[in-house]
Formats: sequence, structure tokens, C-alpha cells
Amino acid sequence: MFDRDRWHEIISAIKKNKLRSALTAFGVFWGIFMLVVMIGAGNGLKNGVYEGVKDFATNSAFVWTQSTTVPYKGFKRGRDWNFTNKDMQTLRDQVPELDVIAPRLSGWKINRGENVVRGKKAASFSINGDYPSYRKIDPCVMVYGRYINNDDISEKRKVCIIGERVYEVMFDEGEDPVGKYLRVNGVYFKVIGVFRSKNPKINIGSDKKESIYLPFTTMQHTFNYGDRVHYFAMTAKKGYPVDKVLDKVINVLKKQHKIAPSDQGAIGNFNLEKEVRTIGYVFIGINLLIWIVGIGTLIAGAVGVSNIMLVIVKERTKEIGIQRAIGARPWTIISQIITESVFLTTIAGFVGLAFGTMVLKLVSTAIEQNAGQGEDEMFFINPEIGVVVAVSAFVILIVTGVVAGLIPARKAVQIKPIEALRHE
Repeated sequence: MFDRDRWHEIISAIKKNKLRSALTAFGVFWGIFMLVVMIGAGNGLKNGVYEGVKDFATNSAFVWTQSTTVPYKGFKRGRDWNFTNKDMQTLRDQVPELDVIAPRLSGWKINRGENVVRGKKAASFSINGDYPSYRKIDPCVMVYGRYINNDDISEKRKVCIIGERVYEVMFDEGEDPVGKYLRVNGVYFKVIGVFRSKNPKINIGSDKKESIYLPFTTMQHTFNYGDRVHYFAMTAKKGYPVDKVLDKVINVLKKQHKIAPSDQGAIGNFNLEKEVRTIGYVFIGINLLIWIVGIGTLIAGAVGVSNIMLVIVKERTKEIGIQRAIGARPWTIISQIITESVFLTTIAGFVGLAFGTMVLKLVSTAIEQNAGQGEDEMFFINPEIGVVVAVSAFVILIVTGVVAGLIPARKAVQIKPIEALRHE
């Protein structure tokens, strides 16, 4: 393996046919380069998707009302109905697997025209009513002030927190908005905070940057929603699958509001845990496809290496015959051919691995620079391959080189010394 003469012979053979060796090695180079780049791109896409939801409670679900599709207990099909405040306590009592439950109101009837005014500034934003517990499901950081608290709920305070875009439009840059007032659909609310979502890619009902959150009870009372609840956000306790908890919640709500058990359309729902699991399966499929394509390209490169080694064996038939005639063992010939094959594929593959890694690094640096300029919702983040993938690729290279050299090596040892010496 470490015979100096053998390595001198290998390098001389490659130098003798530089163009042929370069073209052959390019197939391996391109195969490993594409494998690295594709895996890195897949990881970048995966990181981008998960980055936008990393702080969101993935064991969460949402339910909302829809028109009934089945007549039941004297009620006609197509009945419109609503959740109520009472449902929250009912769910707590009858579904002990629930951890967090947060009712929400969406201000559809007040989200019209320029519904938010401050002095001479007016704009249109989404209005929502929330409980403090919703922050446990969809975390945020407070740029100014504080979040809605339980006292705001119990005392029905006319306060609000606003998204970053609302702050940019309604206030001057650098101005502290806490304690200032906004007129929301004709009613004044004191700003107690500005929030920034940790999960900008998940928007339930509205863009959070362009939203104003009021205390849930205040919004019910001020805008005449009665005891209506538009939808419930909830999480399951640790160890309980969300799909089973969600089924139980839906059954309880159907019974509470006299909805037919067979009515599949009366309650809309969204199971984030299920969606995250589905996304995971999608990326497994993408990675599998990438490996299949990448390894296929490497095999094509290995075929090229194998062919060039067959040519080399044919050119060196007389030399191999002399080696056999003076007592060289078959393994000596085989190891020499395989070593040449592994050397060629490893060098080409290592260069491909280095170039692929360099491309991913350049892309990652460009993405970080864009993020630093305010692009906080990047869909492609930190494309990388990791040490395990790099080592795996290197092992594949060695295996590819061995396989590429086997056929030429077997052909070499089948050459009879007497016939090889007569070869011209």
C-alpha cells in the first residue's frame, strides 16, 4: 500500500494521460459535488421551514365553527353556530388531556377600511381578542412594554398590544408607544406593548406584524360579541397525541352544541403536530431522492473510472505479463489496479467535496448578510451537510473506487504471462 515505487508508477500513469485522467475524474468530481450541494440545499430548505416555527407549540391544534352539514335534533342542515365562553370550562372539565386552552376573537366585522387612527395617521389593521395563555402557544418577545395579563382580562381594560408594522405606521421611529392611545373602530385603547413574533411564518387568521391584540373580554364587551368565541387554540399535555385529544375536543363540542356526531363539516380544525410530522416525512423523501440521484451520478463516474482502468490495463499488458513472469502474485496486480482506481476517485471526489462545501458556505454567508439587512423571514437558512454526511460521502468515494477497479483488476490477473509477453 505504501510502496514508493507503486505510487510513483500510479502518478506517472496519470501524468502520461492528463486529459483522459482529468475527463474521467470529472465524472466523480461532478457526482460528489452535486451530492453535497443537493444535500446542503435540502438541509437549508428544511432549516428555513423549521426556523419559522421552532418556538411555536408543535403539540397544538385549533378548532373553529362552520355551518352544519347534517340535520340533527330538529335543527336543519346549514345552521350557523358559535362557540361560547362556557365551552372553555367544559373542555377543561371533560378533556383533562388538554394543557393550554386559549379562546380567540377575530374582528372581521371591524376590520374594514381605515379602522385604526392616531392623530392624523390612519390605517387598516387586523384586530384580535386574546387571553394571556395564547402566548404559551405562539410565543413572542416584547419590543416595548408588556403582554396582556389576567388583570386586563378580569377588569376588561381598554388596552392593546400592537405588531411591529402597526408601530412603524402609527408612531415615529424610536418613539416609545407605551401609554399612548389608538382609536380602534371609534374606541380609544391605550398601548401597553409592541410585540415581535418568534414564529413569523405561522399566521393564524392574520399577519401578526399588522395585528392589534385586545384583551379577550374587552373585545367581547366593547364590540358587542356577547359570549361568542371564534376559535380555540389548545395544546395537549406531554405524552398525549394531539390527534386523539383533538377528536375528544370535537366530540365534546358537538355534544355541547347539539351537532350530529356524524357531521364532519361543522367544526373546522388544524392539527399542527400532524402538519409538522407530514413535513418531516416530506423532507425524508427529499433526502432519499437526493441520495439516489447523487449516488447514481457517482456510479456513472465510477463507470468512467472503470473504463479508463480497463484501457490502462490493456496498455500495460506486457508490463503485467513481466510482473507475473517474475513471480508477482495475483493480489499484487489486483491491489495495484484497485489502488490506482481508489486514488483517482478519492482525489476527484475530495476536490468535489471541497468545492461543494465552499459553494454552500458562500450561499450561507450571503443569506446571513441578507438576514442582517432585515430579511427576517428567510425560507432558506444555513445550508450545510454536517460531519456525518461528509464522512459518509468520503466512504462512498472509497467504495466507488474499489468497485471501479475490480473489473479491470480481474481482467489483469487473467492475463497469461506468455501471451502478455507476446503482446505488442
